[in-house]
Parts: sequence; structure tokens; C-alpha cells
Amino acid sequence: MMSDFSNTTQQNEDQVNGSEKPTSPNSGLRLDFSSFWEYSDAPESKDHVEIRDRYEHFIGGTFTEPVKGRYMKSYNPADEEVIAEFAEGTSGDVDSAVKAARKAFGKWSKIQPKERGKYIYRLARMIQERSREFAVIESIDGGKPIRESRDVDVPLAAAHFFYYAGWADKLEYAFPGRKAEPLGVCGQIIPWNFPLLMLAWKIAPALATGNTVVLKPAETTPLTALKFAELCRDAGLPDGVVNIVTGAGQTGSSIVSHPDIDKIAFTGSTAVGKIIQKLLAGTTKKYTLELGGKGPNIIFEDAPLDQAVEGVVNAIFFNQGHVCCAGSRLLVQESVADKFIQKLRDRMETLIVGDPLDKNTDIGAINSKEQYERILKYLEIGRQEGATIYQGNNSLPEKGYFCKPTIFTNVSQSNRIVKEEIFGPVLTIQTFRTPDEAIEKANNTPYGLAGGVWTDKGAKIFKTGAEVRTGVLWSNTYNKFDPASPFGGFKESGLGREGGLHGLYPYVNLKQT
Repeated sequence: MMSDFSNTTQQNEDQVNGSEKPTSPNSGLRLDFSSFWEYSDAPESKDHVEIRDRYEHFIGGTFTEPVKGRYMKSYNPADEEVIAEFAEGTSGDVDSAVKAARKAFGKWSKIQPKERGKYIYRLARMIQERSREFAVIESIDGGKPIRESRDVDVPLAAAHFFYYAGWADKLEYAFPGRKAEPLGVCGQIIPWNFPLLMLAWKIAPALATGNTVVLKPAETTPLTALKFAELCRDAGLPDGVVNIVTGAGQTGSSIVSHPDIDKIAFTGSTAVGKIIQKLLAGTTKKYTLELGGKGPNIIFEDAPLDQAVEGVVNAIFFNQGHVCCAGSRLLVQESVADKFIQKLRDRMETLIVGDPLDKNTDIGAINSKEQYERILKYLEIGRQEGATIYQGNNSLPEKGYFCKPTIFTNVSQSNRIVKEEIFGPVLTIQTFRTPDEAIEKANNTPYGLAGGVWTDKGAKIFKTGAEVRTGVLWSNTYNKFDPASPFGGFKESGLGREGGLHGLYPYVNLKQT
């Protein structure tokens, strides 16, 4: 590794003469990767992965052709090639799935809870056994780096099934003094940023509490959900307990408005969440909504700056910024802002943007052409608003939807790039002087899903955690998840919680014993 030592001698002389506060002899050094080495390609093998040319709906335990015979295409965002075709669901397909789920509910809700737990546990084990296959499909279909699919998405999905398998026969301990009864048929709509993990968040607690499911994956990432359908079949799950209907927005609308669905779970944009709320107003359906975010990530002057840089990179560039809880608003204390921003810029230069299946890749492909164009539009908006843009010198593949990691400085609370969710690898940076100012800026948003605080002082962590209006606040880390920990937001970031004991509540009716 080569480094720039040009400023070291002068710094040491200044320290000796007392003209500068003593610093480390290495404080002026910068990492220089590009002139010393290059990473060799390290592609993940696809030989063990089976992807069919065409997929049907999974209804009543079998793959079923769509009522109207229409199919859509799923594209690989890294090369813009078609991966597979999948059925386009209509109201007729949704109705068939709901009828299959209703029929299965009579049996599934009455079997011994410990038997339900065994099925869920079996699904968790099968996800583990086929983890490499799931990881590759997730990266091909969604564009995320294989390291993230392999080390985060798939293990966490299995962990959620393991966790809720344990709750299946312990609901009397989850709700002391009350009897938990399942709701019935649950309609579930999941997004494209974490397809398998969001499936696990939705299906695992629903099954554990005795409900049946009709699930619709996102139209750009249906393949891991359809692969999971194969697991349900191979695990011997009773027919109709899990049904998967693929399609676009109209398919989801048919699920929300179906009269025989008892509960709706939706993860996606705030705009769609508001539409769902209006559709369900005045009905008896329960619903949970996990919506958008514009997470504040607060860096105090006493924070471990190098550690915080890594945390910021993880907060905004993980999964190409396709994360509802991304730390997309960076708030840095004024006294360390210049130093911190320079460290962040240096770190951005080392990030590798490229093939999602290459194990060296840090930032993969933007999920779809539509989302790619949306991000480019916001980059232009930032420039027009007078913000200062910085992008690394990262090389991009010639084909596919790729975006360089980007930061904007010289922004204010009124800038659209600060207020609106971009859902890409784009970070806005503001400064603050006092903790109260940081908290005020953090709360100056219609969102309230997640955020972070970086400081060496426990008192600041507790003060910030108590006053920042957000569902999750990480301290000296970011994007850490556990099946036992609830997740959800305030304000326009949704309502209800998923994960942990709290994740059982939306799927049961509680009665006094």
C-alpha cells in the first residue's frame, strides 16, 4: 500500500514549536489503493442455480397458470438481459389464491402449535441448505452485491423463520392472561430492495400465529419468492397455507381490496402506503405499513471518526442506498466537519462499483431502469438547487444501471434532496453546532423510521435517543438487525412493528382468558 507522506515533516515541526495541537505523526496520511494494486475478478459461480424460463403463480400448493395467460419479464439490472418470465396476476388470480388460503386456514389454524413450529423450522433449515442458490438469485434479480445477499439477506431470512418457529407453541407466554387467536387470511405485499428478507418478515409471524398467506413480491424481483414457493412445496407445507401471486401494482391493489382478506401487511413507498390507508378506511381489516424514510445520521465531535466513516458508508451505500432506513441525511458537528468529510471522500474512492456477483463489489446495480432514472433526476435537482456534488473516481461497467456513490454539501433543510427520499447511493451533508441543533434538524422531516448517533459519551446517546422521533436509533453502528428486535416507524414512515414479540401482535386477536 502506498501513501502520501508529504505533509508529515512540517506537521511534526509545528508540533515541536508549539504552534499546533499535537497530533499523530500519521494524521496527514491518505490511503492510496489505485496506484499500487488492482483486485482480480472474483465472480460467484452460477452453476448450482436453477432458474426456470417461466414461472406461474403458486396457488393451493401448485404452480398455476394465470387466468388471463399474461406474463411479465424480470430483468438483470447489471446487464439489462431478461432472466425469466413470470405470471401477471389479475383479480381472478388473487381470488383463487384467497379461496385456497381460506380453505387451508380451517386446517392450519387448528393443528397443534408445536406442529406449526416444526413446519416453520423446516423452512428455515431449507433456506440455510440452499443459501448459496438464494443468494445468487437475489443478486441477479435485484442487483445487490453477492457479499450482502450471502452474508446479510439470506442468513437473516432464515433467522426470522427460526425465531418465529420458536414462538409458535409459546403464544401464552407472549400474551400472558390472554388467548391469541389467528386473524385468518393475510394479504402481504413486499418491496424490491430486500425481497427474501421482507418475505420472511411477513410470512414467518403470520404462520406462527396460525394464519394463512397470499403474498405478492415486487414486479422487478419476484424470483426468490417463487424459489421460496418451491421450498413450501418440498417441505410438505399444507396446500394453500402460503400462496404467491406475482404481478405489478394492479395485482397488489386486488389483494388490498379483496373482501375476504383479514389483514394487510405492506412495505414500500409512503405514497402507496397512503393509498392503502384510504382504501382500508372504514373497513374491519387490520393493517401494518412500513414505509419510506430519510434517516438522520448524527456525528458528534467526540465520535471515533474513522469508525464513523465506515458506519456512514454502511448507512447510505449498503444495497446501493435501496434501504428505507438508510442514513441519507448526515449531520456533522461543525468543529470536525471538514476533517470528517475529507475522510469520507477518501473512503469513497476505494469503493468498487460493479458486477453484483463479483465478491469484490461494494456497490452493485440500481434495481431497475425506472429507479436509475429517478436517482439521476435527483442528482440534477441537487445541482440546480446549488448544492456541491462530489462523486468518487470509481469506474462503472459499460452496461447496466450503475451509479457512483455521491455526496452533496452546501445544502439546507429546504433542498428537495434533503427532504425527499431518493432511494439511491446519495448522501446529503449538513453541519450543526450544538446537540440541540442536531436533534432539531434530525426531527425536521415528515419521516421517522431510523437514524444513527456517533459519540463517545453515553449521555449524548441517551439524550439523542430520547428526543429524536424515530423508530430505531443505532448508536456507534448502523443497519444492525436481529429477529428479536422490533422494527417500524413514526409519522409518514408507517405504523405497526415487525420483528420480535411486537411482530406477533398484528397477526392475532387477543381475548381475556
